Amino acid sequence: MIKRILKEVKEYKKASLLAPTFMVIEVLMEISLPFLMSFIIDKGVNQGDMGQVFFYGILMAICALISLLCGALSGKYAAYASAGFAKNLRKAMFYNIQDFSFHNIDKFSTAGLVTRMMTDVTNVQNAYQMVLRMCVRAPLSLICAMAMTFVLNAELSTVFLYAIVFLGIVLFLIMRFAHPIFVRVFEKYDELNASVQENITNMRVVKAYVKEEHEIGKFNKASLNIYKMFKKAENILIFNSPAMQLSMYACIIMISWLGAKMIVGGSLTTGELMSMFTYTTTILMSLMMLSMIFVMLSMSMASIDRINEVLNEKSDIVSKENAITTVKDGSISFRHVNFAYTKDQEEPNLVDINVDIASGETIGILGGTGSGKTSFVSLIPRLYDVTDGELLVGGINVKEYDLEVLRNQVAMVLQNNVLFSGTIKENLRWGNPNATDEEMINACKLAQADEFISRFPDGYDTWIEQGGSNVSGGQRQRLCIARALLKNPKILILDDSTSAVDTKTDFLIRKAFREDIPDTTKIIISQRISSIQDAQRIIVLDDGHISGIGTHDELLKNNPIYQEVYETQVKGGAENEDE
Repeated sequence: MIKRILKEVKEYKKASLLAPTFMVIEVLMEISLPFLMSFIIDKGVNQGDMGQVFFYGILMAICALISLLCGALSGKYAAYASAGFAKNLRKAMFYNIQDFSFHNIDKFSTAGLVTRMMTDVTNVQNAYQMVLRMCVRAPLSLICAMAMTFVLNAELSTVFLYAIVFLGIVLFLIMRFAHPIFVRVFEKYDELNASVQENITNMRVVKAYVKEEHEIGKFNKASLNIYKMFKKAENILIFNSPAMQLSMYACIIMISWLGAKMIVGGSLTTGELMSMFTYTTTILMSLMMLSMIFVMLSMSMASIDRINEVLNEKSDIVSKENAITTVKDGSISFRHVNFAYTKDQEEPNLVDINVDIASGETIGILGGTGSGKTSFVSLIPRLYDVTDGELLVGGINVKEYDLEVLRNQVAMVLQNNVLFSGTIKENLRWGNPNATDEEMINACKLAQADEFISRFPDGYDTWIEQGGSNVSGGQRQRLCIARALLKNPKILILDDSTSAVDTKTDFLIRKAFREDIPDTTKIIISQRISSIQDAQRIIVLDDGHISGIGTHDELLKNNPIYQEVYETQVKGGAENEDE
């Protein structure tokens, strides 16, 4: 688990080694100061030898300067290494997410992935920085200070052993009860992020329905849950401080009492006792730092688990070795295809689909909600794999193709396709990064987008807000169609992607397809019969089965579902005209 994420340290290994190295030097210099101070008192002050005072004083000053310099360098390299480590973690997670299939993406919520890349990575970054410094400083300070106390007086040093055992038990109990709470806290973070994301994305709907108070209530509830969880964890962690103070005061009292008796008995000097007091503080502060490290590591372990879930998730749709890199044509063949999104589904989404589509053919697809229309077309570019059967494109099984090649030759335009923040040109070049202005204009003319783009003051340099929020739904769909056309695909799929345009524009788009890209296979999903009635063939889907295949006229004669939809739409259109 930890080994996996440590692979992302990469180029920051040197900094990760230098930080603890400088910290070791800092601790050694720091630990030597009380020891030198005892010499100043016993060999200098008590004996009235100022030469010894100056000598050991200069040594202390040198040690202090070295400690200060090494501490600063350790902090610098630790910050550099931890920030770089966090950068690499986010990069690795983001890159892996890009390779996810739709099935993999369905396992994680959008909010959950955002929380993992931000909050969880930040927790790991802080923990890593602490590990590089405090995980070296605290144990080393503890060991060195304990060693020095035993050098000064072994009998008196046994006091610290009791304190360490006591604190060890307390810390173990604290972490045992606190860790599960931190695990649940990050799940609540996912819920909070989901609430915020949903609210901001759908702000227009919220305002249209005057649901601001409702959304505020949802946010407050999610935020309150996190507060309660943290409060619960903190109620456990607060026992750390009184345990430390109890140990510190008990050690001071015992050392004062026993040390005084030893000085009177002549087995301990005043300078040694003062050094013991200094080492007492060092030992107990080291234990305090260790307890803080345990708290941070407890939080970060929950984050590490969540990060590893993303890093270790492997796409279940990958290209084969020596995959085919050329799609011959746009022909499509479904051979006894069954498909289900999950293995435990009772009923598959598609059942025994058998159909052959010729290259360059225009196919219409009609069906009600849940009939399997989107599932049908999603299999063609291998967004999902068939459960049973075989799907061929260009006469070859889609699993034999290189994924990038296949998806570049199968362009999909979805109803909810979005635009990204940037200019219209930048959005269009998603289809072809090297597209010229002439090619973009031509694609937009085919998609009936050039007309409204030309009316913008900045034309093709018009800025598009995130999601295309500053253009209408119909304009957004036409820009997405133009973007797909720029790929020069062999197969073009329109999944209800002209639903927001008027019938005239819809007709002009289909006319442009027939005249300008006759060799491209076109699959048009639509709820409007007018959008598909001039297709060479129409496939009617019903509950995952093919109910009928034929031309518009043929289906009007022999397919009840098509007849019903046609009559409903024609009658509805006539009623609207009467009104």
